[in-house]
Amino acid sequence: MPVRFVLLWMALATGATQPGGSSWQASIVPGGPVLVLLPASREGVQETFDRWRPAAQAGWSLAVWRGSVACSDATVSAIEQALGPLLTESKADQQRVYLVGEGAGASAVFYIASRRPDLWAAAAALGGNPRVAIETNRLFAANTALIPVLWLPRENDPLAASMARRLREAGYHLADPPKEQMTLSDLLAWLGSRRKETFPTKIDCETGHPGFARCYWAEITRLDFNQRNDALPSSRVPPGSGASLALGGFGFDPAAPGPGVLVGWLPENYKGPLRLGDRIVAVAGREIADGRAYLEFMERQTEERNTAVMVLRDGRRMRIETRIVLPKREEAQTARIQAEYLPDTREIFVVTRGVAGLRLDVPAFWAPVRINWNGLEAGVAERGGCWETEVGQPLRPCPR
Repeated sequence: MPVRFVLLWMALATGATQPGGSSWQASIVPGGPVLVLLPASREGVQETFDRWRPAAQAGWSLAVWRGSVACSDATVSAIEQALGPLLTESKADQQRVYLVGEGAGASAVFYIASRRPDLWAAAAALGGNPRVAIETNRLFAANTALIPVLWLPRENDPLAASMARRLREAGYHLADPPKEQMTLSDLLAWLGSRRKETFPTKIDCETGHPGFARCYWAEITRLDFNQRNDALPSSRVPPGSGASLALGGFGFDPAAPGPGVLVGWLPENYKGPLRLGDRIVAVAGREIADGRAYLEFMERQTEERNTAVMVLRDGRRMRIETRIVLPKREEAQTARIQAEYLPDTREIFVVTRGVAGLRLDVPAFWAPVRINWNGLEAGVAERGGCWETEVGQPLRPCPR
């Protein structure tokens, strides 16, 4: 029987204040852990806040994100920029900041946890599905080594088992649910038992984008994909074909019964031919039984081509000309960095692929420490602080 998140909310009042600026709907409990919540949609911010309000009574600062929850770098950057003022305002315990998402927000959790793992102690996805995150081609399992991600899929989600298997096979840190059914209290207890280390002794990150090159206390300052290292393979969670119909973005529930695919969501200012409530019942002459059959059909498409779909609307079938399109994959080439501090010998061993320059933030209690990069001695960090080096160059303090 699949694990479920049971919404057994207690009717508790909270005396916490509700600041947070334009980015958040927030309830601040100074000095406590922080729960950053991604709602299923922008329209559901207040409803989500009201349902999660009891967390404040338990001593948590609650912040519901008001912006986009798309699996995109823009979303990650926006949340990161808004998070700093929120943590300052709440005087938060920086080691106890947690990410939770529902529905579409849950799908984004998988992506954000991988793209910027150093922001969170743990994460949870309630419902949703990692498929969208996987299809970005930018979901790297190594990045989640230190951040457990708990996924509680909806009951009878037809994709849950295969998606979880794909994540685990790639090494994504998908946590095992502690109970078959979890209440709010259970989830808060699971999250609260995890703390983020400021300077973990062992780190591992992969990226193909210089804007997402930070890995806890290390940072890639120069990418060079000619710097090969077969000892560090890619940890990318492999996507499928990513094929889609050129009908504009639309959403559907793959577990919903047929006939066909029920269009349950359309983006703002949608200009395409679909309407809410339409059912896509055939693609390229093939009948589509339900949402799962549609996904399986699209997964087998390997080339772009013109096609037609049959849509059931108000009891009548209508033909729409469209096209099967394939995504343009980003970050085909990546860099990866692994680093470990060895306290017995006071050394930091760094192994990289695709890296020509790096920066290390050395804590004072590690110094002095010898730096070894890809088997070569780079120098000694004599004191705590920022140190940097490049291929063929000695270690030096970062410029002020």
